[in-house]
Amino acid sequence: MNDTLFVIERARAEDAAALLDYLKIVGGETENLSFGAEGVPLDLETEQAYLRSQCESADNVQYLAKANGEIIGTASLNRKPRRMSHRGEFGISLKKAWWGCGAASALTEAVLAFAKENGFEQLNLEVCSDNARAIRLYEKYGFRKLCTFSDFFKIDGESIDFDLMNLELTPAGDRQGQAAVR
Repeated sequence: MNDTLFVIERARAEDAAALLDYLKIVGGETENLSFGAEGVPLDLETEQAYLRSQCESADNVQYLAKANGEIIGTASLNRKPRRMSHRGEFGISLKKAWWGCGAASALTEAVLAFAKENGFEQLNLEVCSDNARAIRLYEKYGFRKLCTFSDFFKIDGESIDFDLMNLELTPAGDRQGQAAVR
């Protein structure tokens, strides 16, 4: 476990280059992400514009965990469109050297606070079915498994199952009451 302190902050356009580099590193450390060591297929300008658009957004956010100015983790929440706008898609990653240090919990707590402040009713995520560490984290914050999606990934011809998980932020009774008010 790493003893260095970390901070959680909202990503800014100036973080784009470091974030793209970070994604290549974590993509090479695990098979649990939708990309590998190649990172995500975005250029610097596109990533900067994406982060700039999130700065004041109540629908999308990206938080960074940083230690000594270096990105060690990231978590994002993106509101679904139209009839699904009560829901958001949650994603998180952390450099392997930082697993178990509390950064994933801190990132999750930042996202949950944002979700509650901005009226999200449900958060959804997908997690590799054998990623016990991540599943424990999600369950700690109240996420529950909905189902298993067989063959969600194929890596080098091998099928990998994922669990779809959901967190209800607004109790069902409250949602029914809100519907009557709308």
